[in-house]
Amino acid sequence: MGKIICYTSFTYSYLAKARLLAWSLKRFHPNWEFVALITDKEPEGFIFDINNEPFDTVMLGQELPIDNIESWMFTHNIVEMCTAVKGKALDILINSGADKVIYIDPDIAIFESLDPIVELLNTNDIILTPHQLAPAKEDSEIMDTEISSLKHGIYNLGFVAINNKPEGKRFSKWWSDRLIDYCYDDTANGLFTDQRWCDHVPVFFDNVKILKDPGYNVASWNLSTRKFSINEKGEILINNKYILRFYHFTKLGPVGEAMTARYAQDNIEVYEVWNWYQKTLENKFTDETIPNKWWYFDLYKNGEKITQEMRTLYKNRNDVKAHFQNPYLSDSNSFEKWFELEMKTVAI
Repeated sequence: MGKIICYTSFTYSYLAKARLLAWSLKRFHPNWEFVALITDKEPEGFIFDINNEPFDTVMLGQELPIDNIESWMFTHNIVEMCTAVKGKALDILINSGADKVIYIDPDIAIFESLDPIVELLNTNDIILTPHQLAPAKEDSEIMDTEISSLKHGIYNLGFVAINNKPEGKRFSKWWSDRLIDYCYDDTANGLFTDQRWCDHVPVFFDNVKILKDPGYNVASWNLSTRKFSINEKGEILINNKYILRFYHFTKLGPVGEAMTARYAQDNIEVYEVWNWYQKTLENKFTDETIPNKWWYFDLYKNGEKITQEMRTLYKNRNDVKAHFQNPYLSDSNSFEKWFELEMKTVAI
């Protein structure tokens, strides 16, 4: 089988979800190496100890080999940042001696063995899962699913898998390069973080597998065509035929609940899966010492909040980036102080 690495990307505000993912994966694959890609620093009062975590190793996003990394990081908000580092990490991991590397989002739980993915990677170099596998029927569903995919990407990059062969490695290098320069939430200009880039993959690369098994990457965006049931073995089935391999619990909370209710309707088993996830997350993996929505790189050194307006101006001004190479600083000659003066000047 060779060395298999699975990794996920998150900040400490998503630590509980990443723990649940790692725990659920290790139930079926205890010998796979699980890498936590964390782009964050601990909040006061919390100490991250790998020896007490379900992860095997840690990569720090802020220590990746990226030129002018403080400047680069500052141009990204939290979602853009956690997706931007995925490509560089994939490229590093596939060149570290791994035979196969699988990325899985932290808000996913594994319900059955992923050995079929490993088998597919024996004959395919890249595996992607589409958001939808069947056409929508109602206008509202078309808006929520097909048109949303046209805006955000045909494939959901909460999952991607590659092998250590030329096309897999060529993909990892290309994706890494694109995410370094163009991983932004800018749908008006054809970008949505890491996802839209992979619309090109079936054309740019060979040996690409578009995985159409509906048991993979089940989520609110495809629930309308995926009926849940439970067989006599206790297995969760999709459309009475396919085993649920992993579920993507995107937007946990009111938004996720609303979208799930809209498309699960009376499919009670879906709500049971959600209820299990929420209770397991809260009872086994949540750490109350981590503040809600914590992200170290959302703040200047003095603790003041960095706004999207600040990030956007900095990103779009090469002269400003050249002058303030570490924009997180808060001294008298900092980007923060310059921005305050600039805004006052504009107001006048």
